[in-house]
Amino acid sequence: MAMTTSHMPRPSFYNSHGIRSSQKPSWFRAQPRTKHNPSVNIKASAGVRKEDIVIVGAGIAGLATAVSLRRLGIGSVVLEQAASLRTGGTSLTLFKNGWRVLDAIGVADNVRGQFLEIQGMVVNSEDGRELRSFKFKDEDQTQEVRAVERRILLETLADELPPETVRFSSKLAKIQSSENGETLLQLTDGTTLLAKIVIGCDGIRSPIAKWMGFSEPRYVGYSAFRGLGVYPEGQPFAANVNYIYGRGLRAGYVPVSPTKVYWFICYNSPSSPGPKITDPALLRKQAKELVNNWPEELIRLIDLSPDETISKTPLVDRWLWPGLSPPASTGKVVLVGDAWHPMTPNLGQGACCALEDSVILTRKLADAIKSGPTAVEGALREYGEERWPRVFPLTVRANLVGSLLQWDNQLVCSIRNNVVIPKLVRLGPVLEHTNFECEPLKA
Repeated sequence: MAMTTSHMPRPSFYNSHGIRSSQKPSWFRAQPRTKHNPSVNIKASAGVRKEDIVIVGAGIAGLATAVSLRRLGIGSVVLEQAASLRTGGTSLTLFKNGWRVLDAIGVADNVRGQFLEIQGMVVNSEDGRELRSFKFKDEDQTQEVRAVERRILLETLADELPPETVRFSSKLAKIQSSENGETLLQLTDGTTLLAKIVIGCDGIRSPIAKWMGFSEPRYVGYSAFRGLGVYPEGQPFAANVNYIYGRGLRAGYVPVSPTKVYWFICYNSPSSPGPKITDPALLRKQAKELVNNWPEELIRLIDLSPDETISKTPLVDRWLWPGLSPPASTGKVVLVGDAWHPMTPNLGQGACCALEDSVILTRKLADAIKSGPTAVEGALREYGEERWPRVFPLTVRANLVGSLLQWDNQLVCSIRNNVVIPKLVRLGPVLEHTNFECEPLKA
C-alpha cells in the first residue's frame, strides 16, 4: 500500500488560482478584456473558465510538474481524460537521476521505502549461460536503482496536491491560440478553458504535440509484453536486474518488492501490431509461446501475473532532429516528457527524463512569472534549448541499444554474446547518463 499523506485544504496563502498571494504578479490575475479574437469565440457570458496554468495529462510528467510548481508556491490545474488516475501497467525503473528529482520535490522517501534497491545486473543467454554480471555501486557509489510500481508513484504524487487540482474525465477536444497570447482549451464535455500557460504532459500520442506540428512517434520494429509476477509467500530472486538475450528476442525480470517481480519480453515484428489485444488469457499465451524453451523461472513469472498486469505494447520513439523538429514550446504552450521526446525503454530513462523536465521547467517558469508575461515565452524557449542536448542523444542511444539487443542474425548474436557483452561493455560509461544534479525546490 502506498505511504501517502491525507489531502489537506489549500493553504490560506494560495489564492483561487493556487498562487502564493505574496508572490503572485499582477499579470497572473484574471484581467477584464474588451477585445477578443472572434475566431476562438471567447465571451465571458459563455462560461469560459480562466486558469493561470493548465497541465494536460495526469501521468508521471503531469503530476510531477504540478507538484514541482506547488513546491515553489505556484498552483495549477491538471486535466486528465480518464475517470481516475491511470494506475494500470506494471512498474518502471528509476535510476539515480530519477531519485534526485523525487528528493528535490519531497516525495522520494514516501516511495523508496516500499521498493527494493537493486544491487546489480546479470546478463544470460537463452540457454541459461551467464554472459556478464555487474554491481552498480562498484562503478558508482552514488547510484540508486529501484523498480517502482507505476500506481504507487502516481498516487504518491497526486496526494501531494490539493484535491481539486486534478480534474478527471476532462478530455481535450480542441486547442487554439487567442490573439492575446492565451490558449483556448475545449473539452469533450463542452467545458472551455482559457489558460495563460499550457503544459502538455499528455503522453506518446499527445494531441498538443500534434497541434504544435510534431510528427507521430515512429514504431521501432519490436514490441514488448509486460507483467508483474506476484508471490504471496515471498519472491525467490536476488535484488538484481536479470536479462536474457536470444535472437530477435529478449526478456528480463527484476524484483520490485519482497512479493512482486516485474518482467518483460521484447520481440521483433516487422510491422506495428494491429488492433490492441486486451484479452489477458491470449496475451499470456502469446508471451509464453515466445519463450517456451527459455529458463523456467520466466515461464513461472508469466503464470503468476494477475490478468490486469499483463500488456503488449508496440515500442516507439521520436528523434528531435535539429532544425527539422519543432521546438518544445510555441508561445506559452510547452511539452514535457513523452509528449515531447518519447523514447524506447532500453536505457530506463523515459520516466527519469520526464522527471528531469518537470523540475527544469518549473524553475525557469517560476522565475519568469515574477518578471511578467513577456518573460514566460523566453523561459519556455530556454527550457527547450537546455533539455534538447540531453534528451535527443538519449533517445538515439536508447534506439541503438535496442537495435543491438534485437539482432536476429546468428553470427552477429554470437559476436554480441561472446565478445561485445563479456569483454567490451563497461558499466561506468553505460550509466554515465544517470548523473543529474538537482537541488531541493523551495518557495
